[in-house]
Amino acid sequence: MFDFLQGYDLLGAFWVTVQLTVYSAIGSLIWGTLLAAMRVSPVPLMRGFGTAYVNIVRNIPLTVIIVFTSLGLFQTLGVSLGADRFTTINFRLAILGLTAYTSAFVCEAVRSGINTVPLGQVEAARAIGLSFPQVLRIIVLPQAFRSVVGPLANVLIALTKNTTVAAAIGVAEAALLMREMIENEAQLILISTIFAFGFICLTLPTGLFLGWVAKKVAVKR
Repeated sequence: MFDFLQGYDLLGAFWVTVQLTVYSAIGSLIWGTLLAAMRVSPVPLMRGFGTAYVNIVRNIPLTVIIVFTSLGLFQTLGVSLGADRFTTINFRLAILGLTAYTSAFVCEAVRSGINTVPLGQVEAARAIGLSFPQVLRIIVLPQAFRSVVGPLANVLIALTKNTTVAAAIGVAEAALLMREMIENEAQLILISTIFAFGFICLTLPTGLFLGWVAKKVAVKR
């Protein structure tokens, strides 16, 4: 029944999906946190940039962003991100596109956590002479992250599923292999079930684990 799978690198495709998820999650967390800091910054220019970025990027389809990284950045502007092989270039461009898109949602999650920090703590920190970056780093962000583990888990799960869009620029992840298998094999339902189960194995444990972490680190008020 599963003999046709021997000719395909199923584990390799899902491993590429995992790599896309991990690298994009790290980049999104860093850039999304910086965007959140901009959105609560006392500097109007930074607030304006953060607000404009989030509102624009969230309303652009991810497929458009991923395709632009390949057609716009690489083929038109020659941006290769330090790679010389076509497959590596597309892999890195996919990470860039996923990071740019997902960071907008990370920003809003982190900003909602920042809003849960009592204003009195911020005012007390500023009263003893801490600068805005110090207040964020020492007082606000540690509490904000503890409050938004759950929402960030949802963003991570969405990111894992969004990696399938990377197939649009030829990244050899799970969705591209599934399309190839469906074209070559007369096993539509079985192939779809296998890949659906694969994504469940990736996302369900992640959601359960981060849900447990969210309960453990939640700020008691």
